[in-house]
Amino acid sequence: MNRRKLLVEELNRVSLDEFREVEKIPLTVVLDNVRSQHNIGSVFRTSDAFLVEEIILCGITATPPNADIHKTALGSEDSVKWSYHEDTLDVVAQLKDKGYLVYSIEQTENSIKLDKIELDKNKKYAVVLGHEVHGVQQAVVDASLNCIEIPQFGTKHSLNVSVAGGIVIWDFFKVLRG
Repeated sequence: MNRRKLLVEELNRVSLDEFREVEKIPLTVVLDNVRSQHNIGSVFRTSDAFLVEEIILCGITATPPNADIHKTALGSEDSVKWSYHEDTLDVVAQLKDKGYLVYSIEQTENSIKLDKIELDKNKKYAVVLGHEVHGVQQAVVDASLNCIEIPQFGTKHSLNVSVAGGIVIWDFFKVLRG
């Protein structure tokens, strides 16, 4: 069995211009006061990999160009469409007005487990990822359609925001692109 690692040239990467033309999944990622620029960059990179429509950066969330974001984004801050808005609650209202189903990624009473959510390829979604310590603001949780919780089975019941984002984005990609 051949297990030779592929060369970069063999990965069939698209150019920046080609990426911009590729059909994206109907998913917008909202970062609500994410403080770590490395986490922000990681969300950009994951969003590039799985064809996220847009990232909306809110509150204290840093914006490109930024050397620390670039360290983990590796240029995906140039490929993924993004915008900055001061108030996450305003963004959620605007997304809902545009027909998006908005979910906060948070552990709450009556949250939906990620493996139980039913997605429709014909609908548009937004997921809100929150601050590394405080999570998604309660007012944003209240304004969301519901919350999605990633099932966890160990002694810790929290994940790094970029890891949580990666898991959620991948799950949405599998259904919405499939």
